[in-house]
Amino acid sequence: MSSAKYIFVTGGVTSSLGKGIISASLGKLLQARGFRVTIQKFDPYINIDPGTLNPYEHGECYVTEDGAETDLDLGHYERFLDISTSQANNITTGRIYHNVITAERQGKFLGKTVQVVPHITDEIKRNVYLLGETGEYDFIITEIGGCVGDIESLPFIEAVRQVKWEVGQNNFLVIHLTLVPYLKSAGELKTKPTQHSVKQLLEAGIQPDILVCRAEHPLPNDIRKKMALFCNVNINSVIEARDAESIYDVPLLMLKEKLDERVLSKLRMPHKQEPAIEHWKEFLGKLKNPTSETRIGLIGKYVELPDAYKSIIESFTHAGAYNECKVHLKLIHSEEVTAENAQQLLGELDGILVAPGFGDRGIEGKIQTVRFARENGIPFLGICLGMQVAVVEFARNVLGLEGANSTEMNKETPHPVIAMMEDQKNIQEMGGTMRLGTYTCDLRKGSKAAQAYGKNKISERHRHRYEFNNKYLKEFEAAGMLASGINPDTGLVEMVELKDHPWFVGGQFHPELKSRVLNPHPLFIRFIKAALEYKQKKQKD
Repeated sequence: MSSAKYIFVTGGVTSSLGKGIISASLGKLLQARGFRVTIQKFDPYINIDPGTLNPYEHGECYVTEDGAETDLDLGHYERFLDISTSQANNITTGRIYHNVITAERQGKFLGKTVQVVPHITDEIKRNVYLLGETGEYDFIITEIGGCVGDIESLPFIEAVRQVKWEVGQNNFLVIHLTLVPYLKSAGELKTKPTQHSVKQLLEAGIQPDILVCRAEHPLPNDIRKKMALFCNVNINSVIEARDAESIYDVPLLMLKEKLDERVLSKLRMPHKQEPAIEHWKEFLGKLKNPTSETRIGLIGKYVELPDAYKSIIESFTHAGAYNECKVHLKLIHSEEVTAENAQQLLGELDGILVAPGFGDRGIEGKIQTVRFARENGIPFLGICLGMQVAVVEFARNVLGLEGANSTEMNKETPHPVIAMMEDQKNIQEMGGTMRLGTYTCDLRKGSKAAQAYGKNKISERHRHRYEFNNKYLKEFEAAGMLASGINPDTGLVEMVELKDHPWFVGGQFHPELKSRVLNPHPLFIRFIKAALEYKQKKQKD
């Protein structure tokens, strides 16, 4: 057995309490004390991964370096800890059952009856231990998705119970995140939902070590005493988690509540040193005290659910703080944009980002948006499909290629300037079959892209099937749209930019997936600078 300590974060009363943020905040504090930390997420749904889920169902699909399509919480883990996660950091019920059934078909259970206990729970535990057995981490934090009591979560909870007896109580800890609602009519915080939630955990054989209580009001000492008494925990292990102004405040709030100290004490670990979080505080200082502001439009087709663009939104937060600039994001539905109303919807913006996506809904609105940014000299950043529609718009309105399109939107287009890659054409299954994960890219010397990155060779994460059609490359470059980034192995165009535009850049990849709190992505940094420059020029004119 590995020497790693295993921390499990469960949730009760209701979903969406912020288990991912609490896990990332605890991980950040332990990391800031000098420990090696990673975080994994176990999701109880039966999909193999979220790759085929509609963003309205599950928010964005976060892609790791090794090409795993994962839960958006892994984005929080990477942004807070500045680490790279992998396939091993996100497991679903679907993948667990798939692995067990595949093993059964191969005859690996020697004729035994395959059951939830022990076979499913053994596979869950195997994935719990996977990262710990590398020897690279002192702490493995495992977030269990959903709520205690959900029928889907039962095998995970049972596996957690078994882990305690396998690793020993000094290597095992459970943090239970719960809700303490405030009843306005009674003027009271109510502890009963937490009591019932803990009772369900106890019925499953798990005693939580620490309660983290989400509340809109401060938790007075008598409430903490009551929860400690009825939930069988120490009073100093009842942690208050008030609603915060920003998710990036949470590590400091948890530090104030001594969550990390309680964890280290219970696991009998040395405190090593006080958390080194000066840079984090500097980031928060810049975030809360901007010296300038700018308005950026995010144009997409899932804007009703901002979580669909979670990493993009957070990238603007990171790069905004770096530039000491408050970024006012205006989310605009691409279906609403037309040639007639583009000025009204987009005219006040200092920068325009066209977001990634799939399918033809809202595509003409995105094309109109790109045209408006191109013709009016507004700084533009296109991500994945955003780059592809920039290519389509240029083909139609500059090159005069009538009916130009992506074959994703129109298989019969006379000018397929964006087309499916050859190795994608015979694929039958949808899940996990796109161009996924990290690929290298050579940048054109002196290009806007190279200036933003400060180097000529980069690597970025991908998630797409369709590419720039190189048959049209000479035509595009002759008219002023340059291929500023090329994959050295395949010759595929990774980035485009306009030669005669203040700042117009499109990337086939997803730069937002590599932005970090203390290490913002260079494309977002430069995009915001370009927006500020455009705003200043507009004010002078």
